[in-house]
Amino acid sequence: MRLRSLLFVPGDSERKFAKGRSTGADVLILDLEDAVAPSMKAAARGSVAAWLGEAGDVEASLFVRINPLDTGLTADDLAAVVRPGLAGILVPKANNAHDIATIAAMIDPLEAAAGMAPGMVKIMVVATETPQAMFALGSYTPPHPRLVGLTWGAEDLAAAIGATDNKEADGQWTEPYRLARSLCLFAAASAGVVPIDTLYADFRDAEGLEAECRRARRDGFLGRIAIHPDQVEVINRCFTPSDEEIAHARRIVDAFAANPDAGTLGIDGKMVDIPHLKAAHKILAAAGVLP
Repeated sequence: MRLRSLLFVPGDSERKFAKGRSTGADVLILDLEDAVAPSMKAAARGSVAAWLGEAGDVEASLFVRINPLDTGLTADDLAAVVRPGLAGILVPKANNAHDIATIAAMIDPLEAAAGMAPGMVKIMVVATETPQAMFALGSYTPPHPRLVGLTWGAEDLAAAIGATDNKEADGQWTEPYRLARSLCLFAAASAGVVPIDTLYADFRDAEGLEAECRRARRDGFLGRIAIHPDQVEVINRCFTPSDEEIAHARRIVDAFAANPDAGTLGIDGKMVDIPHLKAAHKILAAAGVLP
């Protein structure tokens, strides 16, 4: 399952689902939470359930963003969408790994009743949307068997702490949200799951999106949330290693394979060591290439 680009699709918009499925996104996140008005949530569940039945004709993996545990809507969401075609659940406003264990326990019997293999439905988490969550990012290690990725969010966190804004005048995140981003990245690395950067709100600014994606990949993120189909191509391109990166990574892997007792080797005129080998493995994995 590739997790470079994850495009949100409102759960009550057949038109946007139809458009989203042709974008080349790795994941379509069928949204039952913020994109759907309270009066439309029941209808949206029915629409999403029907779309999951079309999963065989969709290249992307289909995830569903459910409503948070404290809304009282989670059980109904899961009952509607845990069925063949569902690749995973995106959990918003999680406070800690206990919330994930609770949701996973709700999925278990639904998965069995649907005739799905145990553990088939994966879980991603928006891990920074509550103040409590900021003190519990380490709880995702060791990871739940269903956990495949962590991402972060700034808007709900800003509302929760009473911030008047979360961006500087130049568009960069203010300090609390830079901290949330960094801690999410470290938490994902600690748990051994995919770190996914948050959305870039100005979907008309392709240049700005590309710059932010390149910074994110530089820092260690492996994918990004998209809120508009036009963002998918940029995100996929930025989070796909270049031919030169893949070739260099393969030379590192091959060199250490040929010298299993070496701790340091010279490659392309530079010294590389075990951290470089680990990075090379990650580049090959991100490219979908087995070392």
